[in-house]
Amino acid sequence: MAFRWKVVHSPGPGQVVKPGERLSWPLTIGIGAQHVVAMFGATFVFPLIMGLDANLAIMFSGICTILFLLVVSGRVPSYLGTSASFVAAAAAITAGGGDPGAITGAILVAGVVLALVGVLIHFVGAGVLRKVLPPVVSGAVVMLIGFNLAPVVAGTYWPQDQGVALVTMLFTIIAAVAFRGFWSRVAVFLALIFGYVLSWVLDRVAGPITAPDGAGVVSTHDRVNWSGVADADWFGFPPTHAPSFHLNFILLALPGVIALIAENTGHVRAVAEMTGEDLDPYMGRAIGADGLGTALASAFGGSPTTTYAENIGVMAATRVYSTAAYYVAAVVAILLGLVPKFGAVVNATPGGVLGGITVVLYGMIGLLGAKIWRENGVDFGNPVNLVPISAGLIAGIGGVTMSFGSSFSLSGIALGSIVAIAGYHIARALAPADLREPPVPPAEPTPQQRLRKR
Repeated sequence: MAFRWKVVHSPGPGQVVKPGERLSWPLTIGIGAQHVVAMFGATFVFPLIMGLDANLAIMFSGICTILFLLVVSGRVPSYLGTSASFVAAAAAITAGGGDPGAITGAILVAGVVLALVGVLIHFVGAGVLRKVLPPVVSGAVVMLIGFNLAPVVAGTYWPQDQGVALVTMLFTIIAAVAFRGFWSRVAVFLALIFGYVLSWVLDRVAGPITAPDGAGVVSTHDRVNWSGVADADWFGFPPTHAPSFHLNFILLALPGVIALIAENTGHVRAVAEMTGEDLDPYMGRAIGADGLGTALASAFGGSPTTTYAENIGVMAATRVYSTAAYYVAAVVAILLGLVPKFGAVVNATPGGVLGGITVVLYGMIGLLGAKIWRENGVDFGNPVNLVPISAGLIAGIGGVTMSFGSSFSLSGIALGSIVAIAGYHIARALAPADLREPPVPPAEPTPQQRLRKR
């Protein structure tokens, strides 16, 4: 089924084009182009924030999407774009003296773990997820991932150009709520373009700025530096690097696995509801394929991957679920990744622009955890939920550190996640029967409900 599609000629109004079907190739290419636009903004914004190469991320998003479609036998139409689940880990690794190789090494291990989880789920069933990671716990981990990044905004990005950061932040907010349809869904991408152009104009009107760079060194410099653009080739492979492995950094990245499990589970169920097909037998394959994609991309210095809700939105709007369109999008992404000059332009994004975007984006990531709690009716009047999760959040966000000897310590997301997960299960095991809540969440919201809440 991977490369065989039944051609649907002139579909009627509202007619669904199933994963194993396709429109004519010109129309399929058009749908594929929509998928490229939908995934594009987040797929190259997150690598910038993590200190990784955006061109490499774009190229591997295409490669890993093809890998994903092959593993799921074309039954789960999805695009694998750059995941935000490891942004906090990347920031913590950098703050701890790690380089991009240490970041990708830690993420590679997390990808392997995710792949193994997918294999386990494939054989034992998806129900095990709800027992080990009930919504109260998974929501806390996602919240930790977002809110743990607040110091990065305040200490790294925002000081580089406070004025541009403030204006870019305001534009992001306005674009997200005032624009309509597709444009509101790519508000972050539009804000990046707006801030980039604003910085370029200010360089010519107001002159250079005296401010710290990303390393905190104060100097007088242009906001937009295109020296790397001039030196970049028009065609070639993006730069790669070998991963390196450090136990303390790996532990920082492992909580991101929980977020990816939650993301992939939600996305597969959303696709199942839209297509009307039972995709539970493919849940393990989908999670495992994302793990393989993350590990593969990281092995070459690329960014972690995840199934993208942005592209699910395109399917909901077009009612075209054909995997042929995703193959088209993947090929286009691979070709874009082979243009180093484009990557150099992206990598020259001013720090102040990233400050304005991340102050919104990191908060949104954190509040997705609260969204998980709300959608699943988590009761914080119950001390089994309230007490251990409170401890985990404060330990993770507040910077609590647990040292084990002179060479190993746990802090941030890693420590907070361990406290939340272990604390919840211990509390539930010891609590009286009337306080034990079933770990199985209520019915999942429909795809339409999810899209309205985005």
